Amino acid sequence: QRATDLAARKDELSEAIQTVKAANEGIESITTLIAAAKSLAQSAKSSDSTGTAASLANDFNDVLDQIDYLAADSGYKGINLVNGTSESLTVEFDQDGTSKLTLTGFAGSSGGLSISEAEGAWASATGIGNAITDLDSARDTLRTNSKALSTQLSVITARQDFTEGMINVLGDGAANLTNADMNE
Repeated sequence: QRATDLAARKDELSEAIQTVKAANEGIESITTLIAAAKSLAQSAKSSDSTGTAASLANDFNDVLDQIDYLAADSGYKGINLVNGTSESLTVEFDQDGTSKLTLTGFAGSSGGLSISEAEGAWASATGIGNAITDLDSARDTLRTNSKALSTQLSVITARQDFTEGMINVLGDGAANLTNADMNE
């Protein structure tokens, strides 16, 4: 009976792993877009033309929109750990649900990462500098959350391996008790 109950938990662990992997894909893609946005800001900083800075500012704002879309699309089966702090996933490890781990989401959108749109079409160096500071801070936030998810993924994977081993041990033990040798 316990082996059967644990088999159901093992399936839930597989789904939790997929949820974490989806969040990690979102984080990696958002990190790539942050690097692209920072490149735009640095180009604007070195530009002598206000018109060029305004064009780069527009492109920067478009990248922020894409960050928002990626954050919204990083879910798996209705759970999105990258789209807000209200999202969470509780993973139960044992048959009665007393051993568990709760993963809490974070706001990976541009607003959640405190990245503001280009100030005044980047007509001033201050606005560009603020954007670069915001992007560096957002990158650090993503790295911190990625590390946390990685640690939690390791725990879930270890528990999945343990659960699979326990299912085998329990199944073998039950078979030893119930399988009779008719020759004896």
